[in-house]
Amino acid sequence: MLRTLATVLSATRNSLSSYHQIHTKMSKTALVILATGAEEMEFVIAADVLRRAGISVTVAGLTGAEPVKCSRDVVIVPDMSLENAKTNKYDVVILPGGLGGSKSLAESSLVGEILKQQEQENRIIAAICAAPAFALPAFGIGKGKSLTSYPSFKSQLESEYKYVDDQKVVQDGNLITSRGPGTAFDFGLKIAEVLAGPEKASEVAKGMLL
Repeated sequence: MLRTLATVLSATRNSLSSYHQIHTKMSKTALVILATGAEEMEFVIAADVLRRAGISVTVAGLTGAEPVKCSRDVVIVPDMSLENAKTNKYDVVILPGGLGGSKSLAESSLVGEILKQQEQENRIIAAICAAPAFALPAFGIGKGKSLTSYPSFKSQLESEYKYVDDQKVVQDGNLITSRGPGTAFDFGLKIAEVLAGPEKASEVAKGMLL
């Protein structure tokens, strides 16, 4: 009897272990790069929406794991430094806007390395507000594709991209872009739709009364 019970418990543990491994393997992942001066609404809303959709979100500080002061003085503590986060692969890399933060992203060789690898491996890059205007062209990401950004940056993107100014979110292949704080929910939900499916994205939107 005891041997039978031990066998059953062992089989149960093995089944749970297998389930956990499969579930973990299937779980979608997102990396959000946070720099000083980032637009906090765009960061928080995108990260929150994705977590509600069951996506594992890693917040990486551009210059380390210390607290980051955003554009309106909201302070956010990253999960880890970008240097440590770069060792993993992510289904999507997300670049919040904010003028100061976007300029810092554009000046970082590490960000360029991550974005180029993400593009080469045909995984998603998502950028909002000022980030499409600074971080993408700085590293030649998505040249020739359709995108959008904060309206005032249209002129500096038109020559290398197909600029779209009548949509809140634009997806062209594995590039997703959006316009600003007011479109952050649409931005997050579009990423959730691509990674977790339309049904899950709709469920999340309904739960938030959108």
